Amino acid sequence: MLLQFRKTLGRTAMAVLLATAATLTTVPADAQGRITPFMSAVAESAALDSELAAFYRENGYEPVWVGQDAESEARRTALLMALQKAGDHALPVDSYNIPALEAAMRNIDTQRDLGRVEVLLSRTFLKYAHDVSSGILEPKTIDETIVRELPRRDGAELLKGMVDGNPVTFLRSLPPQFPEYTRLMKARLKMQEQLVKGGWGPQVSAYSLEPGDRGDAVVQLRNRLIAMGYMERSASMVYDAALQEAVQLFQHDMGLNQDGVAGNTTMAEINVQIEDRLPSILVALERERWMNIPRGERHVWVNLVDFTASVVDHGEVTFNTRSVIGANDPSRRSPEFSDVMEYMEINPYWNVPRSIATGEYLPAMIASGGAANGHLQVVAGGGQVVSRGAIDWASYSPGSFPFSLRQAPGRGNALGLVKFMFPNRYNIYLHDTPSKSLFGRDRRDFSHGCIRLADPFDFAYHLLERQHDDPVNFFQRILNSGQNTRVDLEQPIPVHLVYRTAFTSPKGRLNFRHDVYGRDGKIFDALMQAGVALNDVRS
Repeated sequence: MLLQFRKTLGRTAMAVLLATAATLTTVPADAQGRITPFMSAVAESAALDSELAAFYRENGYEPVWVGQDAESEARRTALLMALQKAGDHALPVDSYNIPALEAAMRNIDTQRDLGRVEVLLSRTFLKYAHDVSSGILEPKTIDETIVRELPRRDGAELLKGMVDGNPVTFLRSLPPQFPEYTRLMKARLKMQEQLVKGGWGPQVSAYSLEPGDRGDAVVQLRNRLIAMGYMERSASMVYDAALQEAVQLFQHDMGLNQDGVAGNTTMAEINVQIEDRLPSILVALERERWMNIPRGERHVWVNLVDFTASVVDHGEVTFNTRSVIGANDPSRRSPEFSDVMEYMEINPYWNVPRSIATGEYLPAMIASGGAANGHLQVVAGGGQVVSRGAIDWASYSPGSFPFSLRQAPGRGNALGLVKFMFPNRYNIYLHDTPSKSLFGRDRRDFSHGCIRLADPFDFAYHLLERQHDDPVNFFQRILNSGQNTRVDLEQPIPVHLVYRTAFTSPKGRLNFRHDVYGRDGKIFDALMQAGVALNDVRS
């Protein structure tokens, strides 16, 4: 039950607060010509936190929370309410130690006690504000390939925002305001309520089922899909058209081939228990907080584990294509980060990364006296192509080789016929590929880390349509020239490489994907260690 902070204070504490509030709120510190015990306690308690110290220096060590004015009371009440509802955001409620906070307020006997409680409230507020707005965890400490910079807001500015604005409105503005965050919260609550009711019921006993089948296993399949919300309640024992449609909808939400047959792969996903789906939602909420940033009215969204790349305009997907991502190998996994796409390169060179050149190509070239890998050019430091016959191959090793390797433009180029550049230190970009067959697979992690697109030309047309009346002919004219050509984007586009094993449709239906690199498992473990509750159901 929500306790008003006014009621939490003991009788002695109330007397101290009222006396101190009269001194602090009616007489400016400069006019008093002295430092009160309250001010000393605030300064001492805030000293080890630079943001808190800066805020209280700026406001003259006046109370924000413990005053007896209506504004202070409104802040106290709003903060406690937010803390008690922190579990709705999958935050660690116990870490805010509400009982200790209330106990501290009941045991105020002096102005110094009051000052310490003032700072304790500010510190608790800042912890909650940072957690709900930019996440509980530091991603780089979980996995070095999650290279996001958290949108951590300045503590003094957060406190100022709480003081200057409506406290309830300000606290509600802290979490991500994107529809996806709200939909994930609602989906989690719905799943938790379903879990209390017994989950999705018994697992289907059959290994696989298909249209036309009948019997108890079909009833189990039907009941499970009804519990999941994929079809209306019915009692048929036949794998009919309605059940086939429900299976197709489920397959869509799992990123599977939508043939309507509950084969072994589909059945394995259907039989995943609800408590095994919830961790992905908790992780997705934390990932949303990590990306609580302006994403761009138009942006490119690459969900690595969905194996797709999309263009999003004003919140609506206006283009979508399949993708191939880095293989599940420590040196090839695609990283997660955001950057800005500046240009595309038509008929690109492939400048072979040093790690690939020395690890995969050079040993054979040195052993063969330069004969191997004839499709690659040898390039000197100044950019000029060096004749292989002019190189004393026997005098070099992969570690001492002074040249670089590149592949000239052409249909056999490893990057295909176009690449999309957002220059970054990870040497990651989006590009075409001559290896089209890989796009037909459900799981597509095969590259060295860059993102291959199934429809790169259509992607290029879509990006160019805002700066050219006829983007198709413009692009094709350059392509047909065979010349390596850079085309700048007049309006650079933010690019976000994300990793979402749980996400929602605009209508709120949950989608799940496999944790290809095992990152979400590590994040979930860290969330549990931080005190997040998996099954926190509101009463």
